[in-house]
Amino acid sequence: MLACGQSAKAPPPAPTAQVAVVTARSQPVPLTRDLVGRLSATRVADVRARAAGVLLKRLYKEGSDVQQGQVLFQIDPAPLQAALSGALAALAQAQANATNAHVSAQRDRELIASGLVSRSDLDNAEAAERSTAAAVLQAQANVDTARINLGYAKVAAPIAGRASQQAVTEGALVGQGTATLLTTVEQIDPIYVNFDQPAIEVERLHRAQATGNITLVDRNKAAVQLTLADGAPYGRAGTLDFRDASVDPATGAVALRGLIPNPDRQLLPGMYVGVRLTVGTLKRAVLVPQAAVQRDGTGPYVLVVGSGEVVVQKRVATESLSGPEWIITEGLADDDRVIVSGIQGARPGVRVTAVPYRAGGETASVATAAPTPGR
Repeated sequence: MLACGQSAKAPPPAPTAQVAVVTARSQPVPLTRDLVGRLSATRVADVRARAAGVLLKRLYKEGSDVQQGQVLFQIDPAPLQAALSGALAALAQAQANATNAHVSAQRDRELIASGLVSRSDLDNAEAAERSTAAAVLQAQANVDTARINLGYAKVAAPIAGRASQQAVTEGALVGQGTATLLTTVEQIDPIYVNFDQPAIEVERLHRAQATGNITLVDRNKAAVQLTLADGAPYGRAGTLDFRDASVDPATGAVALRGLIPNPDRQLLPGMYVGVRLTVGTLKRAVLVPQAAVQRDGTGPYVLVVGSGEVVVQKRVATESLSGPEWIITEGLADDDRVIVSGIQGARPGVRVTAVPYRAGGETASVATAAPTPGR
């Protein structure tokens, strides 16, 4: 028991929890979407044997770049040359027949007035003249066809690009009945990236634009940035090249295509890549570190240090992640001090001590944010 007159000492006040905060400031924020895409060549051409014959040799290095018109394969030209020679001989024969028929008809025309030739003989001679002249045209067409077929013995690249592996080897009979595929040439600089965007998201963006909250960019000005399979960013940005006018009923998405510079041939058709599409700009939005945003059954919220250094909970609307930060579109005001660390000891109504948030050992820059009307 305490001695008489000795007063009890009051317990010391509990120390206030220390929290690290960033201060909100308003600024426009690019509006991006992270999607998955697949690369494809901008132009693809099959190199096929259009003339029948035995493949003699390959005249290019597999996997190398070729020019339009460059000869890639040689087909045995001997049968085709023989066919051309036969067509030339037939043309010469037709020309001789036409000359003889013309001379005969001309003679009959001169003698018809003297009555030495009947009208029937003249008609027959002129008919033969016309027939042989037509036969010359037919023979000339056969020569042209044979000459074209002989040209097909040299198989050239239809476009400039990178030639792939040969599909058949030397000694194979090609072009017999069907045009045999020999190789493929693809243009990969620039290169396409194909990806889809959910139609419901497209509708939401257009509604937001109608309210004035965001500004959407024109299709040919939308920036497309790629992330490679190992997570490394691709160094060159492209633009949106195509947006389909309809929605795929099977996926509920709109097909998009970007055009990406590829001068180093680092990107190859068939590769899967991450796609970051910049669709517009949020006129007023918030950037806060990811750790500041909490969630419960109602939705996302942040804790801020209010007047009197008392913690206040604020409901927010999140748009998407921008690197290590959340984009907040509603719920925060300029100069709000958002708690980033020390959240475990911060509860609404509790008094705290606020210090600037440090990331990576350095004082964090002030978070940029701005409110929009509450949802």
